[in-house]
Amino acid sequence: MNHHLALITQTKSLIAAGDIVGAESALAELADTEGDNALMVVLDQLAPKDILAVMREYDDSKASVVNLLVTPEQFARAMVLEKQYKDLSHTHLRNMVNAVIFRDGADPLEFLNAIGDLEGGSEALANYFAEKWSRVEAFARTGSFDAVEDYDPMLSEEQLMASAYVQPRVTLDEVADGDWMQLAWLLRYECRDLFIETLLVLRAKARAHDEGLDEGDAPEEEDDGKVETTDTDRGKATPAARASDEESAI
Repeated sequence: MNHHLALITQTKSLIAAGDIVGAESALAELADTEGDNALMVVLDQLAPKDILAVMREYDDSKASVVNLLVTPEQFARAMVLEKQYKDLSHTHLRNMVNAVIFRDGADPLEFLNAIGDLEGGSEALANYFAEKWSRVEAFARTGSFDAVEDYDPMLSEEQLMASAYVQPRVTLDEVADGDWMQLAWLLRYECRDLFIETLLVLRAKARAHDEGLDEGDAPEEEDDGKVETTDTDRGKATPAARASDEESAI
């Protein structure tokens, strides 16, 4: 146990110093020497922001032991903090979500339910789908991902709820790509309430964009708790602002 506490302290120090690769290597070494269960014990004691710092630096050229072992609850708590990074393209978020939710042997619904149980879960999913908003709207309206210019008006919230139990036009096998279409299908037909919540958040973000507001605009707050990704995208920094407040809220 003392060894685990020392590793937790070391991992936190490496992440605080911006050495994400070093932190992941230390965790991987623990799994190699003491087994996956030992790593899971350590992950359970790490702060969500520290787990997030390692996961969002996902590199598809190699397997990440953290991505392979993180539990749905641990992942959800980390995912809702991802907005603290000022990553307007949400590239890291999408890569991280796909790598974890669609990993071999995982049940994506367990992760989606854990995300939906947390405040901020639907916002995190909306950020994931941000670049595909029009096609997600088309999917909600028609059951197809084909978006066209002259489509009918968006469904109201009541119409969305009324259409929640219609039969799928496309099967899960047709969109089982381990990416956003598969996730959207699972949300619409297996997590209907969360799908509607996510779509409503997407619409609000789209309206804010049309009105010329940046995603991080929050005039009522002096500090939005975000950091620039010029450093974080290279694994050199993590958001420290309000970390303890975020964790206590979760």
